[in-house]
Amino acid sequence: MVTDRELTIAALDAGSAEAAIPALGALLHACVQDGASIGFVLPFEPAEAEAFWRTRVLPEVAAGTRLLLVAREGGRIAGSAQLFHGTPANQPHRAEVAKLLVDPACRRRGIARALMAELETAARGLGRSLLTLDTRTGDSAEPLYASLGFATAGVIPGYCLDARDRRLDSTTIMYKAL
Repeated sequence: MVTDRELTIAALDAGSAEAAIPALGALLHACVQDGASIGFVLPFEPAEAEAFWRTRVLPEVAAGTRLLLVAREGGRIAGSAQLFHGTPANQPHRAEVAKLLVDPACRRRGIARALMAELETAARGLGRSLLTLDTRTGDSAEPLYASLGFATAGVIPGYCLDARDRRLDSTTIMYKAL
């Protein structure tokens, strides 16, 4: 657990994650409404956001294959990040960063950077020496990841639909050796 003045970052176990689903759903919903390319398109209802946490994330947290971190600022969830480490037998050294989310009202305060630092610490603790992720090419997250030492492996054109206008966006695949 990391604490810095009002910002606290902690891992949620399955019970804590389940209790936080309304707040996590609100966070995801706000990010998608703001145009984040995180696997959803508009229209996107709050119930869909909560269902994502309940059906996709919670089972893997409960199984111990996904780490869920939340950043709280002033007691409310201001961000989250996930580390999927349920990799195949031939990839025990690797983990995937997923769904780095910061509430649009809380951005530019170092929350994403703090979440990523904690994910790296957790990955090392799990014996992982390689992190991978993907991000929309040209998105504001891409330079953040580069500033944290992630390198670009390549770009896949036409990878996903934009959340708002349904155009095809490219994705940048990135990695970092720990």
